[in-house]
Amino acid sequence: METAPRTSTAEVIDAEVAGQTVLGRWLDTVDAHPDLVALRERDGDGWREITFAQLADQVARTAAGMRALGVGPGDRVVLMMRNIPEFHVVDLAALSCGATPISIYNSSSAEQVAYLVGHSRAKLAVVEDPGFAERFTAVRDHLPLLEHVVVLRDAGRAPGDVLAGDVLTDGQQPIDLRDSAAALTPESLATVIYTSGTTGPPKGVMLTHRNVVWTVQGYFHLVGIDPAGFRTISYLPMAHVAERMVSHYMAAIGGFQVTCCPDPGQLAAFCREVRPQTLFGVPRVWEKFHAGVQAALAADPERKKRFDDAVAAAEPIVERRTAGTATEEDESTWAFLDEVAFRPVREMLGFDQLRFAVTGAAPIPAELIRWFRAIGVPMSEVYGLSETTGPMTWDPYEVRVGTVGRAFPGVEVFLADDGEVLCRGGNVFAGYLDDPDKTAEALEPDGTFHSGDVGVIDEDGYLRIIDRKKELIITAGGKNVSPANLEAAMKTIPAIGQACAVGDRKPFVAALVVLDPEMAPGWFAERGIEAGSLAELATDPRAQAELQKAVDEVMTRFATAERVRKIAVLPDEWLPDSDELTPTSKLKRRTILAKYAEQIEALYA
Repeated sequence: METAPRTSTAEVIDAEVAGQTVLGRWLDTVDAHPDLVALRERDGDGWREITFAQLADQVARTAAGMRALGVGPGDRVVLMMRNIPEFHVVDLAALSCGATPISIYNSSSAEQVAYLVGHSRAKLAVVEDPGFAERFTAVRDHLPLLEHVVVLRDAGRAPGDVLAGDVLTDGQQPIDLRDSAAALTPESLATVIYTSGTTGPPKGVMLTHRNVVWTVQGYFHLVGIDPAGFRTISYLPMAHVAERMVSHYMAAIGGFQVTCCPDPGQLAAFCREVRPQTLFGVPRVWEKFHAGVQAALAADPERKKRFDDAVAAAEPIVERRTAGTATEEDESTWAFLDEVAFRPVREMLGFDQLRFAVTGAAPIPAELIRWFRAIGVPMSEVYGLSETTGPMTWDPYEVRVGTVGRAFPGVEVFLADDGEVLCRGGNVFAGYLDDPDKTAEALEPDGTFHSGDVGVIDEDGYLRIIDRKKELIITAGGKNVSPANLEAAMKTIPAIGQACAVGDRKPFVAALVVLDPEMAPGWFAERGIEAGSLAELATDPRAQAELQKAVDEVMTRFATAERVRKIAVLPDEWLPDSDELTPTSKLKRRTILAKYAEQIEALYA
């Protein structure tokens, strides 16, 4: 077996976190930094700020309110809210009751709410507003174990049989949080993360306090910073393990300052004001930032050419700087390029103080990482799953573009005989909630976790993911093809926003492509093709021909049998949390194959 080297031993981290819980570590942060700002939210033209001491008081009172509603050890509390300060309060308050807080996606339909709340056997639901509450009340008759629904904001408009948020706080005497922490154990459930259901019904990933604290400790081993006061923005769904880790658990334990951004569409504006020091984003987020820069530059073709030339010159220099082999001439050249071209762009984006720009959750084109690194944005790619409490591999400093880094501190990463990525470590989950069969499929008795991904590990321990085992396309000729690699390559074409490779049991590989609404009009205009809408472009034979030609060009890097030979251009944009994409913009392949079966068959007619 090939094994990636470990940057810190499991034994060291085990000793450091022995006996610890999320609540206990957060209280240590409160004691050490009571006056540091923990949470911020927009308040008119300014910001409302909550210190760690104020947060602790709110948590203690909210926990008292939960206890008054009957919430106690072993109970489950479902949360449905956007990225607002109350999420952090309610989550920590549930832990303080000995209960398990479970965040579910805000887009969940009433039917999905019924499944998730029923499966988790939740006693209490805490939701942000009346709109969310309606999805619970619509299925309340099917949820006999759900005793209360609490609406935090604008409860006066909520449907009947719900409670206003003040029931959790008004008149409540704060509980003793240290006593609550003492009642927890490292093996207590910290949360259940429900998978997005791309390959079947959502599974409930059980993460213990030890899983969370162990993983956070490994993170701080790896980055080597003083995290207190470190600025980040919370904007992705709190039901996603990456957002939960970065802006909740790491923030609580490390003392981050979290600015809550309830509308992801406002992320760019928030970045310019907050100047984050660490920011996680799924690939589509980074693609949008890149597209915004390209669109701004396109207004001045000569300026765009100078900038593109500067990026091309900087890319090999940055590779040498990362490897520690840069010459004095390299350093001087990059400093000049940075001054005249890159620094103003970083300042425009709000990335001028960014120390960790992290992408993950889905494949990203290597070219995009190189572009960001060339302009001085310290981008790296993380790999992991909900079942690994987030990270399995990550290299924030010694980045090798095209890989997802080396094994996370204390984690052993290795390959099965068929290339499946396996791992062992304190980050590996406790199993799937009430699903022993699925747990046995993913988790061996010795703690080895089967990721379901196929990868290769190079001689230095860097992992490269090839694809999901279950998503490999097997053509009629018997060729195994990775759709994710083909899709990532096609998305390097500025006009393409999303792509889905198809061709299982077909004579060749084809693809459905969706135009990027920001970049496509300009890209086609440069080629003499003007249109009033994306739908018109998608059906324009000239546009289709230009796009096919561009796809043919990027396919030259692949073996002949792997290449996408034909494309179907779809007229509608695919949005996060839709029929086609999960809330974090992963492809829902089964749904796509069914929904666009007619278009797919036409590719082979």
